Amino acid sequence: MPRSVSGVEMRKRQAAHIEAPPQAPGQPRPNTCCLCWCGCCKCLWNEDRMERSERQTCTKMDSIEAAEEQHPSLEEVLSWARSFEMMLRSLEGREIFREFLRSEYSEDNLLFWLACEELKKETNPSVVDEKARIIYEDYVSILSPKEVSLDSRVREGINQSLAEPSNLMYEEAQLQIYTLMHRDSYPRFLNSSVYRDLLASRRRTCLDT
Repeated sequence: MPRSVSGVEMRKRQAAHIEAPPQAPGQPRPNTCCLCWCGCCKCLWNEDRMERSERQTCTKMDSIEAAEEQHPSLEEVLSWARSFEMMLRSLEGREIFREFLRSEYSEDNLLFWLACEELKKETNPSVVDEKARIIYEDYVSILSPKEVSLDSRVREGINQSLAEPSNLMYEEAQLQIYTLMHRDSYPRFLNSSVYRDLLASRRRTCLDT
């Protein structure tokens, strides 16, 4: 018959297990719960299990918060009606405005303005030269596949600047497009179903919370 284990021997085994030297990095920890007959739930295995659970919970919360951050708040949507500039500086605002412009076949005006904004940030001469020519070919040239509403005087100035491109060569053209969008497209956008539906949706969300 197997020899019975006395309470003293059991405590010695537990003490020896607890006082054992720590495992080397990368080595699996022993399943200490095999000796947790007391049910104290303080073993290393249980601590690991609790830590994993907390990490999973935090990850889920981070995912939820990230999803919520993708939607503009009611305050931000309302601010777009107060300031055209503020709307353009908002990533969500630009996307909603672009959606509206696409429905009016004038999306290229916004794309041109954004491309000019990116060009103004460049300081590397070779990059400036490349981006300036791409903008010209995409939006300004008479062979351009996209249509941007620039007058002949501004176009002629751009043609002359192509000999020595700079990051500010489209500044006057950009201002002209900005003024056009502000005076013409922006008021229609605020009265469109695109903006009004978004505003109503944000208000419902605030009431629900």
